[in-house]
Amino acid sequence: MPADLVVVGLGYVGLPLAARAVEAGMTVRGHDTGEAVVRGLQEGRSHVGDVPDDVVAAMTERGFTASTDPAVLAGADTIALCVPTGLTDSGQPDLEAVRSAARTASAHLRPGTLVVLESTSFPGTTEEVVLPLLEQGSGLSAGADFHLVHSPERVDPGNPAFGVHNTPKVIGGVTPLCAKYGVAFYGRFVDASLVVARGTREAEMAKLLENTHRYVNIALVNEVATYCDSAGIDVWDVLHCAATKPFGYTPFLPGPGVGGHCIPVDPRYLGSKAAAEGFTFTTLEAAHAVNDRMPEHVCARVDRLLAAEGTSLRGAEVLLLGVSYKPDVADTRQSPAYPVARGLMRRGARVRYHDPNVAEFLVDGVPVGGADDLLGALRTADAAVLLQDHSCYTAADLVAGGTPVLDTRGKHAGENVTLL
Repeated sequence: MPADLVVVGLGYVGLPLAARAVEAGMTVRGHDTGEAVVRGLQEGRSHVGDVPDDVVAAMTERGFTASTDPAVLAGADTIALCVPTGLTDSGQPDLEAVRSAARTASAHLRPGTLVVLESTSFPGTTEEVVLPLLEQGSGLSAGADFHLVHSPERVDPGNPAFGVHNTPKVIGGVTPLCAKYGVAFYGRFVDASLVVARGTREAEMAKLLENTHRYVNIALVNEVATYCDSAGIDVWDVLHCAATKPFGYTPFLPGPGVGGHCIPVDPRYLGSKAAAEGFTFTTLEAAHAVNDRMPEHVCARVDRLLAAEGTSLRGAEVLLLGVSYKPDVADTRQSPAYPVARGLMRRGARVRYHDPNVAEFLVDGVPVGGADDLLGALRTADAAVLLQDHSCYTAADLVAGGTPVLDTRGKHAGENVTLL
């Protein structure tokens, strides 16, 4: 059955892409290997916060279907690969999902098909990993028989201002003609500017630079916060004062660590690829060292808070407030809450958590006790750590509990609240 677009990977990147294409009037199908994901979409339930259930229902009414059967790729004009690119247990790039998706797509390529890789990866992935797999599996030639481009996703979960339709799209083609086909495709549903890169490697590198820029600057303010703590300087006042400069300064904020699907991951892809080519990113190595030790700095600060109360972490109950990686989302990928919880447990603390967005919080496969009643949990805890500034946390609540609170986000004030 023909389709304008088949999206492979219906996660936080693929499902919003499919939703926007459907909204623009395109015929769209989706393929995902996760049976629970597909079953939920078939029943009208979304697993992605930025795509509500009513949007999934509207997509279905307009002909969208999701399937675990790769046969849905047959007859597609465009195939978009939107699969995860995470890290292995050893912290190295994991491209297995990309390879698998490319093999799946190759079996259904036909002359004239456009293949788009949206998954973030290191420079060379499109042409050195995806292209050979597509050609080997299809017997077709990229740039001649089918078209191949890399257009890195720029999804920011929970961002109400920017989505697929109004975020500029970078497009890099294997050939200039491939890039033209990519522009024609995205021009059907992206209202923002379409930026044509010199090639796929430039498009891949641009995405890594975007997130590495954030990672390195977060490391800078994290180290500044650590220094200010040792020197008795109010880092939050420093940051406020510096941010008043209308030029030459970009505000970044410290925190308990770096989390999410991009910021802590993409720099690892860049560093790994550079190392394989004999190049060392010394700035990245320094940033890794700073950001990786922030959870331990948080644990040390909690220990000092309790020491000031005449007790210690050993045997104390510590309540973690907000365990997702960003405010008001349910996503816990790479959340600094994990290393903070481990550090507190190593010091002998009993850890609980409160997060209305996260139903279950597992640390090394072991469930951490959750609390539904925020004020009740604050009153019974020996200390609390605000890790994520969800909108449900107010200064009044943190003060009402009377428990010593370490605010790692610098958002609240109160007699019992200490800022990172």
